[in-house]
Amino acid sequence: MRYCFGVDIGGTTIKMGLFTAEGELLDKWEIKTDRENGGENVPADIAKAIDGKCTEKGLEKGDITGVGIGVPGPVTPDGTVMKCANLGWGIFNVNEKMTALTGLKCSAVNDANAAALGELWRGGGKGYKNLVFVTLGTGVGGGIVIDGKVISGIHGGGGEIGHIVVNPLEKDTCGCGGHGHLEQYASATGIVRLAKKALNASGVGSVLRDKEELTCKDIFDAAKAGDSLANELVDTMCSYLAQALSGVAATCDPEAYVIGGGVSKAGTIITDTVKKHFNGNNMNVLTTAEFRLAELGNDAGIYGAAYLTIG
Repeated sequence: MRYCFGVDIGGTTIKMGLFTAEGELLDKWEIKTDRENGGENVPADIAKAIDGKCTEKGLEKGDITGVGIGVPGPVTPDGTVMKCANLGWGIFNVNEKMTALTGLKCSAVNDANAAALGELWRGGGKGYKNLVFVTLGTGVGGGIVIDGKVISGIHGGGGEIGHIVVNPLEKDTCGCGGHGHLEQYASATGIVRLAKKALNASGVGSVLRDKEELTCKDIFDAAKAGDSLANELVDTMCSYLAQALSGVAATCDPEAYVIGGGVSKAGTIITDTVKKHFNGNNMNVLTTAEFRLAELGNDAGIYGAAYLTIG
């Protein structure tokens, strides 16, 4: 039997998984992310963990197709990291470094792109070869997969749909320094920002006024319960997301859009509302795409990283 490893590097922990080449997750574990000295020990820590797991499971290097690695930053097609602020990494080739440390073929990709591949392989996008993955969390990330391959772009910035401009008149600043980006409206923090603005701008009645620390979940729960202001906020958020995806659709025409991240736990209220606006924005040929919820949760990254070694 052939095996592979999937690694998802986060700012606090590094998630790791051992898979069969067919996509069965055999074991998963985490190690601490050592961010001291610009994260210089992270590659060696990953290699040590892989060696340890091989010893534990009695695996020979010849049994392993490779190691896939999801990195929290832009990664070029040849595996060069273009700086990772969360880790303190500068510019270097992760593929070469990790191959030298492990003695195995290693392939690196941006972490959101890894999650996109994971959902395509074993999650909400299973059965498709062309999809756009959207992760809605504190920010908005994404990945574009065409014919089973990630579109990373020459600088590794492909799929950064959170920074598509959807409102050029926006005065508030996005975390990246720009203005009017999708992330300012469709992230968990973005919809809360919209809610606070709406509550301050009018005296309309809403259960959201009773919340001491308003959260994204509060807004979606209120919308499902019929709160009119909450429903307007969800509609606004989803219209901006549909606007961004309409631009992506006209560029790459995928079969499906898979929506994940913490916000996606709200369920089909998101996919249904986005699809309504999306279909109203596009020419007919682009409205046949499916809208689906992600299924792998926090494991999407290790699945997609592993898929790199066999895909």
